Amino acid sequence: MSSDREGPLHGIKVVELAGLAPGPFGCMILADLGADVVLVDRPGGTGLPGPLQRSRRVVTLDLKSDEGREALLSLIAQADVLVEGYRPGVAERLGFGPDACLELNPRLVYGRMTGWGQTGPLAAAAGHDIDYLAIAGALEPLGRPGQPPHAPINLLADFAGGGMLLAVGILAALHERERSQRGQVVDAAMVDGSALLMTFLHGMIAGGMWRGGRGENLLDGGAPFYDTYRASDGGYLAVGALEPQFYAALLQGLGLAEANLPAQMNRSEWPELRRIFTERFATRTRDEWAAVFAELDACVSPVLTPAEAAEHPHNAIRGTFVEVNGVRQPAPAPRFARTPAAVPSAPQETTVSEVLTSWK
Repeated sequence: MSSDREGPLHGIKVVELAGLAPGPFGCMILADLGADVVLVDRPGGTGLPGPLQRSRRVVTLDLKSDEGREALLSLIAQADVLVEGYRPGVAERLGFGPDACLELNPRLVYGRMTGWGQTGPLAAAAGHDIDYLAIAGALEPLGRPGQPPHAPINLLADFAGGGMLLAVGILAALHERERSQRGQVVDAAMVDGSALLMTFLHGMIAGGMWRGGRGENLLDGGAPFYDTYRASDGGYLAVGALEPQFYAALLQGLGLAEANLPAQMNRSEWPELRRIFTERFATRTRDEWAAVFAELDACVSPVLTPAEAAEHPHNAIRGTFVEVNGVRQPAPAPRFARTPAAVPSAPQETTVSEVLTSWK
């Protein structure tokens, strides 16, 4: 967490203003990549779960006080990046909006993480992951036929379309700064990011490859060879046997290679094919089927719980999960051939003066 941390972002100094979910996730990525991230927390803290705050130094400031704002500005003056997740206009009212900060530090990359963005009719409105997905057109396709749309926890808007793209925007701005020698503002909006995640689906719609309603298409559980199936013990198997060779291996594993089955791509016969697969998967346990398909290249995998995922041999060998301060959590990603992997650590309390001394 100090300036001597290894990683591709070694030497990059980041000030993160405490927030919830997407902003901390984006800053966690920067910290995992070796940036020196200083989290400016509010008195009493945010109550955010520990893993999202890993590998940070933490200072506590009351940003509504003159003393707190002055201390923050002293950090911003030396930083490469500032990240805030307030509603539009709040940072400006508190005295550390983009204009004030870029005047103080012209090379600053100012990252703004919001749900609706800095402009538009909804900019000042409240919202959560499910709302941003809804307006982006990303929620309506998710779910089973005849059932309401179903949000996949808060993975898409908060983390994939929010924090992840915030980190990408900051990295791009840092790269551009090498040419221009000037900082800029990154407006990362979860509604924009959620819409961006739908690019492939828009292409499928335009190409006539997404023709049904919710849960009736090739990749949304509509196809019986791209879905999940319940095993005899209540566990599930994930089946992604799209291509002919994988579909043939699926049938082999299920003992149906010689059966007189409907054609794979005959949509009118998909309900019958699903019935056959459902009955067959229900004859063995999840792990028994996993053992069968471990010998076949069929794109069939056991559906693991978060706790089980860390124990899977593939993840264990790769070190996909680590333990920090007694909490098991995903390891940093991606990996770099010439840079040692970052080792996440628990957040540590510090002071503004200690941070400024280390940044000299």
